[in-house]
Amino acid sequence: MTFTALHRALGIPPAPLTDELLDAAVSSGVVETYDLDWKSELPPAKGLPQTDFPKDVAAMANSGGGVIVFGVRESQKAATEWVDVGDFDEGYERSLRSAAITAISPPVFGLNVHRLGDVGRRAVVVEIPASVDGPHLIYRNDYFGAPVRNDSDTVWMKERQIEAMYRARFDERRHATEALDNLFTEAAAGRDSNKRAWLIAVAHPRVPRFQKRPTRDQARDVLTRAKDLGEFYAGRGGIHPLDNVEHHNPRPGLRRWVAVNSATGDRSRWREAWASVHHDGSVTLAAAVGGHRMSSDGYFDGWQVESAAIECAVADLMALMRTTAETTDNDEYDIRLGIEWTGEQPLMILTTDNMGFTYEGVSIPLHHYTPVETTVNATEPAADFCCHVHDFAQDCVNQGGVSNVRLIQPPARDD
Repeated sequence: MTFTALHRALGIPPAPLTDELLDAAVSSGVVETYDLDWKSELPPAKGLPQTDFPKDVAAMANSGGGVIVFGVRESQKAATEWVDVGDFDEGYERSLRSAAITAISPPVFGLNVHRLGDVGRRAVVVEIPASVDGPHLIYRNDYFGAPVRNDSDTVWMKERQIEAMYRARFDERRHATEALDNLFTEAAAGRDSNKRAWLIAVAHPRVPRFQKRPTRDQARDVLTRAKDLGEFYAGRGGIHPLDNVEHHNPRPGLRRWVAVNSATGDRSRWREAWASVHHDGSVTLAAAVGGHRMSSDGYFDGWQVESAAIECAVADLMALMRTTAETTDNDEYDIRLGIEWTGEQPLMILTTDNMGFTYEGVSIPLHHYTPVETTVNATEPAADFCCHVHDFAQDCVNQGGVSNVRLIQPPARDD
């Protein structure tokens, strides 16, 4: 589901962009606004960065996001006719995304491109997300400027506007850090980290979409799909936190749904895990990763953590974030993963040798595990997202001296 300026102008709740929606907008003569721009033609694919397309995208991003509709003729700013924009293939779409990244500074990520209509009446809708990285600048030769929408027009920011937007960017960055801090502290509270190491992982949308609160059924669906997706990323050869929570029966919490631990009893307690899906799209994961079982009657010490346990937790966190983003209509997320251990022994991340036996010969004793952070577009194409899953897991195990991930296979890369 999505909600754009077209939906708002027509008084329609969040819904997919369809031919019927665009038909209704044209028939109603919807007028251009600060977040809606009608254009009758696509920009030429050749030399796209030198066209007005980057300026239009930057202006929308600097104004809180919006949509550019190619294939609609307008008169006095009002839509009058649906016209054909011609062929539009995947290469053309990649060119649009590339121009938003290479011709704008800082880049505008997360464009959603929708193809509507059929031969003889084709349109392309480019959805530009809201951004906290403004001002987005356009460089032309030796000059630069910051475009912004002024109602239905695109104008250039004055110096004071640019200054205010930079100040807003720094404020947003501080608020985002505070949001991650609060989520992390809350998820880590009450864990017996003096006896066994706990992995704490949180993700917070950079621009939360406050829409209708997810229902229990939606939360159940998110958790169930995330469990399956996490196993797709890391396989079933390790201990997945989402296998050890009540994903079929989430319970209400403070503006969130909580999947409580299902690994109870003396023989299962070593797999304890908790997860939550917040109404604003944030997610948290807490899993005991120290003291796992190493044989039918033996356990690792609380300060010994298998690298595979970290990989499975990374896979589950990223899967939970991706499925939540799809339900709450979020895109970019800030992520933090840490391991809490307050015992006397230094933390050790263990791997396995070529024979499959536990090996700590390359491990670096850690008196403190530095939280690993990154920013990811949770709705990007699956192949790109898989790259982020792998790279984030590698960063997390590298800190303990482990070179490579074991369970998450490195995806094929174009470069």
